[in-house]
Amino acid sequence: MRLRPSRKPILTAAATCIALLTLCSSVGTAQGIFTSEREVLRQSRLQWLTMKRDTPRPGNPYVQQFVECISYGIIRTLEEPYASMDWEIIVFDGEALNAFAMPGGKIGVFTGIFTVADTPDALATVIGHEIAHLTEDHVMQRARRGTWTKLATILGTAATRGFGDSVRQGVQVGLSLPFDRKQETEADVVGLDYMARAGFDPRSSIYLWKNMVDAREGQKTPEFLSTHPADDRRMNDLIKNMTSALIVSNEVHEQGQAVDCSQYLP
Repeated sequence: MRLRPSRKPILTAAATCIALLTLCSSVGTAQGIFTSEREVLRQSRLQWLTMKRDTPRPGNPYVQQFVECISYGIIRTLEEPYASMDWEIIVFDGEALNAFAMPGGKIGVFTGIFTVADTPDALATVIGHEIAHLTEDHVMQRARRGTWTKLATILGTAATRGFGDSVRQGVQVGLSLPFDRKQETEADVVGLDYMARAGFDPRSSIYLWKNMVDAREGQKTPEFLSTHPADDRRMNDLIKNMTSALIVSNEVHEQGQAVDCSQYLP
């Protein structure tokens, strides 16, 4: 069964602000650079709570349960301290083709991502990739380098109409965290291993990225691609690691430990 997103109004600009570990710049240094990891965590919590308060959720409860099933299926394969971290997974109702993970174990998924991640294995690719950004410490690496960049609102500021002033202010002062190509490749490869360890089909990673490329043809670039370059080189890197991932996934299936989320398919 393939997933289809709700077509309700979306919080695209705020989604762009939050997506991929967006933080508020008002308490940074004069250059907007965070020097304290504690401050990064504090601002992440603030943005997460604001989004939970102001962003709609899908009406179908099975959507939340489905995403939780896939996410926790991957999380249980992680090493400490991540396996026992107090993770929180929330599905937000919006057409944004996006998902994100924030410091402290917060995972957000927009229903729009189901347009391209329309199978459990494809969605596991997205979740595994975002979790890998956290486990590989990409967030703090960028913060320590002082390379935070000002937010570029991909889908336009008009999308914030009808949502609270707090969200609009968050967008105006937000910073986005584009990862470099090396970090993206690392997140791809590590995420591939994560999804395989949970028994998902790693070949779906190629399917997902092809869908992402198709989705951006003739229209605005999906948020997930705005900082995640999808090209032949990227898919070639995945292919190079595919055999080992398939071996792991097959072993998990043979042991009867593969994650099965079919009962929650919305």
